[in-house]
Amino acid sequence: MDKGNRLLNFSIRAQQFRLVRAIRDGLVNMIPILIIGAFALILKTFPVKAYLSFIENFAGGFILSLLDFIYNATFGMLSVYMAFSISRSYMKLREETDIVHGGAIFASIVVFFILTGSLSEGFILGNMGPKSMLLAIISGLGASALYVTFCKLLKSRRQVLTSGADRVFNKMMSTLFPIVIVVVSFALVNALLTRIFNMDSFHDLYIAALNKMFSVGSDGFFKGFFFVLLSSVLWFFGVHGSDALEGVMQEVFVPNLAVNQALVESGGAATEVLTKQFFDCFVLMGGCGATICLLIAILIFSKNRARRGLGLTAAFPMAFNINELMVFGLPIIFNPLMLIPFLLVPLVCYSISYLALATGIVPMIATEIEWTTPIIMGGYYATGSVAGSLLQVFNVLVGIAIYFPFVRIMDRQSASASQKNYEDFKNYFIANEQSLQNQEIINLNNMYGDFAKELSAEIRHDLDKYMNIYYQPQYDYDGLCVGVEALMRWIHPTYGVVYPPIVVKLVTECNMLKDLEIAILERVLLERKDIYKKYGDGIKVSINITGTTVVTEDFINLIEELNKEYDFANKNICIEVTEKEDLPFNDDNLNALRRIVDTGLVLAIDDFSMGQTSINYLKYDLFSIIKIDGGLVKGLTTSSNCREIIASISKLAESLDMKVVAEFVQTEEEREILHNIGVDYFQGYLYSPAKPLKEK
Repeated sequence: MDKGNRLLNFSIRAQQFRLVRAIRDGLVNMIPILIIGAFALILKTFPVKAYLSFIENFAGGFILSLLDFIYNATFGMLSVYMAFSISRSYMKLREETDIVHGGAIFASIVVFFILTGSLSEGFILGNMGPKSMLLAIISGLGASALYVTFCKLLKSRRQVLTSGADRVFNKMMSTLFPIVIVVVSFALVNALLTRIFNMDSFHDLYIAALNKMFSVGSDGFFKGFFFVLLSSVLWFFGVHGSDALEGVMQEVFVPNLAVNQALVESGGAATEVLTKQFFDCFVLMGGCGATICLLIAILIFSKNRARRGLGLTAAFPMAFNINELMVFGLPIIFNPLMLIPFLLVPLVCYSISYLALATGIVPMIATEIEWTTPIIMGGYYATGSVAGSLLQVFNVLVGIAIYFPFVRIMDRQSASASQKNYEDFKNYFIANEQSLQNQEIINLNNMYGDFAKELSAEIRHDLDKYMNIYYQPQYDYDGLCVGVEALMRWIHPTYGVVYPPIVVKLVTECNMLKDLEIAILERVLLERKDIYKKYGDGIKVSINITGTTVVTEDFINLIEELNKEYDFANKNICIEVTEKEDLPFNDDNLNALRRIVDTGLVLAIDDFSMGQTSINYLKYDLFSIIKIDGGLVKGLTTSSNCREIIASISKLAESLDMKVVAEFVQTEEEREILHNIGVDYFQGYLYSPAKPLKEK
């Protein structure tokens, strides 16, 4: 097994852990908030002085205030939303049906406020944004897990409830003691740690610890190298590295720009390589992890549509070095597969850039620029030289080369995970096919409902692109091909041929069934000459149309128009009426069916004996063919009842001068039994599976 496969398998196994899945799902649920916040941040920090001056002064700063409101309500509260989202995802994965999930979510949010110290000195908004992501993850997972534990421990104890209290009140009261225990437990831990280390909160404690690490040692290459490494590691584990190490940046690196500016103003040469602008321009291109390189690698090399869609959405904010959408949406954090490139790319860019500036290949930085300045522009403005822009381009190319193999592995990982999800969904659908007929699967409140929604979205966008028509021939007892049935197949780029009943079910729920049936009819008519060329002149070509579609005025009008072009008088086109819904036999519907027959089209009853209106079809001289349901054919060799039912149908059809076709005929034995009870037209794997026209 090659290294790529080993890394892929490790990543897949790691992401199956409930905690990792909860973080990943929680982050994905945050994407709308991230998009809104990212665009608000871009608009309020767009690096053009004239624009910034305009939004600060127009209508008394109204535009800037509006953007501030949006930013503070999205990115400014990001960690609060994260604690909520991760707790919700964790509880959903636990599938604890007898535990109130809302209690875990409330406990997580309270614990988050305790650990961040957000309310210790008034309302500290800064502690609720991206810089507290780690505490949001700890709160969302830790508080929820502890809540579940205490709920189970207290489950056997009888709750004292208010007399006459309603069900919802009783349900929420059952969460009281578990929430209290969780909150008190975390509050005690936080109080002990802050008292021991003389800090206001756990948040302040770990920030102070990080800053302490840079208080020793001399400035130079290795201090900057360690700064980049630690910042990336913090980001990977959900800590806003730039904010967590802001004290280090202000104390160690920010003053170096003033040193360079003073030297240049006095006629000397700048000497300090490591400035804040150095990191912004040459290391944090597109944000932490030099993720502009990852973005370009995804847009060029990834074949995963969802990932490319994320890349396109994130491209604009990332051009201004705002990459939260990519970091949290991909996600990068807590994604084992992305750890190596996410740490390696910024370190390589740092090393290349340090060497380029230290050796004089690229001028030292002596100009202050906004951190949101896009690449190429940023390199040029910071160094006053095209060499700065070229260095950025070179770093990006190196970063793309490093990220490239991991993007391909991600694609393989996604394909493998998606295939497994599809197989699980298909097996669930098949096992519950009958019970799912009368409910919408996209509204199921479980993982299968979520997958059905994803598949429905793809159907809306891709069904036309990947829709294929397969043809399954029909033979008489003497082995002569007498017809073909046109069957739609959705060939998904990842899953292959999707189980047809799933497609029909989802198309129906998406209100696309009628349009799809018409599209199939028109496609078959266009291919009619090729059908005759392959299967023989004069054969009957059958198309499935649901009973609710076949009687609509739009469909009738279409048939009458198509008749002018294709001339159905030879009766070689058959409409198999399927019974997905009950078809009332009122005067309007009967007249609609007669209009269809008058064009020369032949009507067949599909899956006869299984629908709600099969017998009603026989009352009127409109249908010419009966197709026996495959379930009866499958029971021929084991059930005398199935044989008797089919024999009765055959005799009834003969008396009504109707032809009978048996579907799902797979063995010689089944064919002989059918022949002996009066059925001489067959369709099934005994002769051929459904195939595209071009396949022999």
